[in-house]
Amino acid sequence: MTSIVAAPDTARLGGHRRPEPAPIPAGTEISLHRVPTLDGATVGGTLFHPPGATTCVTVIHPRLDMSGHPMIGLLIEAGVAVWAQGMRAVGTDHALVHEQALLDVAAGYAIPRARYDRLVPLGHSGGGTLNAFYLWQATAAPEERITRTPGGRLTRLAEAQMPVPDGVVFLAAHPGQGEVMLHSIDPSVIDEADPLAATPELDLFDPRNGFREPPESSSYISAFLARYRAAQRERIVRLDDRARRRVACREEAQARFKETGDVADRRAALAPRFLIVNRTEADPRYVDLSLDPNERPYGSLHGPYPHLINYGAVGFGRICSPDAWLSTWSGLSTNASFAKAAPHVTVPTLYLEFSGDQTLLPADADKLYDMIGAPEKERGVISGLHFGAALPGRRPGIELAADAILDWL
Repeated sequence: MTSIVAAPDTARLGGHRRPEPAPIPAGTEISLHRVPTLDGATVGGTLFHPPGATTCVTVIHPRLDMSGHPMIGLLIEAGVAVWAQGMRAVGTDHALVHEQALLDVAAGYAIPRARYDRLVPLGHSGGGTLNAFYLWQATAAPEERITRTPGGRLTRLAEAQMPVPDGVVFLAAHPGQGEVMLHSIDPSVIDEADPLAATPELDLFDPRNGFREPPESSSYISAFLARYRAAQRERIVRLDDRARRRVACREEAQARFKETGDVADRRAALAPRFLIVNRTEADPRYVDLSLDPNERPYGSLHGPYPHLINYGAVGFGRICSPDAWLSTWSGLSTNASFAKAAPHVTVPTLYLEFSGDQTLLPADADKLYDMIGAPEKERGVISGLHFGAALPGRRPGIELAADAILDWL
């Protein structure tokens, strides 16, 4: 596999396009499954079985439905079965507790593990960190698994049967939702209840700090970036503190209910205390293409105008429970970190990046790949955007990635 290096074209905007799914070949056996988890939830999965398949690739993501992943048809066409699984938190940020998600993965993976000689997860984007976290816990002795979520709830991972895959493919696997949030949260927020209040000295989108209107790339001096990154961490700390206070309120109400049996205390223990997290679309690398350069276009995964999207309703982790914030969206508290999990990934590994990715950038990829503990690992850079769409004048990245994966398999 060949690395592709080129200067970014700052006139291009976008990069949030998704390729069309490849058609499912005729003759594919398709079966739908409903699978109970250890803790009483139910998750769904779709098994695509081409005649004679002995290897199954899984596609799974903690918060997205992957049954329409654009690579599924390409893998089936090559004779590889695919298990596409949904999760209990599909479509939501507010309920995504990664330790619970591992129970979903464990329950679902039992289906293809029982049928195929080889089971190989394809961890695309956030599915990469999910699978790395799963491999960390699945290969640990039960008594060494994480016992409590960052919000203090019991995980029951020690009780879980966690099938171990035979290898893993990481495709555009970013450092984890929490790390993405740590780099993209707006530190100029001065009032969590006010979506507009800002400190001008930390406003990424203020021309006085180096911002330029798209399609021109912004340019930030190192002193501003150092202040900005430090202030991002400080905001995450404040949100962590707020989340932990709300967890403590819940636990106090639960303790009172155990003593009093009062329905008011029970209601207080059950009442949701969601965090509203304004302005989470403010990574300087979205708008300054000189920072950790690759072939990415201007903008973020959500669109070509972060300076506007940052103030809208779209964005990561905008509404979440205290447990979901601490487990998934806090880059300081989460266990679902690729960097934390990578040393425990010991199965044969293929690590693929897209040359125009806006979320997994070269410096992060270098660090994360080096941290993977597998004695057998390979790395490649594929032309394309984060979801596998084509860069101008080239084949779709998802097709190039499928070629590389099938060759490795």
